[in-house]
Amino acid sequence: MFIEYVIILKYLFFAILLGLVLLFASLFLVYQSPDAEKASTYECGFNPWGDARSKFEVRFYLVAILFIIFDLEIIFLFPWIISTAKLSFYASYSIFIFLAILTIGFIYEWVKGALDWE
Repeated sequence: MFIEYVIILKYLFFAILLGLVLLFASLFLVYQSPDAEKASTYECGFNPWGDARSKFEVRFYLVAILFIIFDLEIIFLFPWIISTAKLSFYASYSIFIFLAILTIGFIYEWVKGALDWE
């Protein structure tokens, strides 16, 4: 019964072992010569200006969250599309409720101006 788990644990063990071996091999086998030119930041040929830790507007995060939400919607729709012929009425009805809720949320965001970029 547990033989399937032993195979997974062996795979996990060898993956971690290979990762550690390659990590330490790169530390010891590669000639490392950091100098000021290599360690400096590079921005399209120009010298960097300003602080790299500047704050972003909230709209960047809002667009990222909206993208993730609608990307997850598409992920939930793929299995439904593939198995449409085999689904019961209840399954089809539940996916339409899911789409209705997401559509209402999209309309709400649109009315509130979350998608306007100014």
